[in-house]
Amino acid sequence: MATYLITVGLIFIIMLAGIAIERLYRGFAARNPQLGPFRDTSKCGCCTAGSGCSDTSCTADPARSAVPRN
Repeated sequence: MATYLITVGLIFIIMLAGIAIERLYRGFAARNPQLGPFRDTSKCGCCTAGSGCSDTSCTADPARSAVPRN
């Protein structure tokens, strides 16, 4: 039973840490706009990883066009 409670507690702590890191990142991006836009986590994924999303922003990226497709 103790192992179960520790596991549930660790999962909860890791989840809260992820939320805290995302808020810190969002605040850092707001304070430093010269470093680029905030990465939107509601999108399908990273275009450079070839996620296969249907978002047209991946094909409009000029850096993406230099990468050969397999």
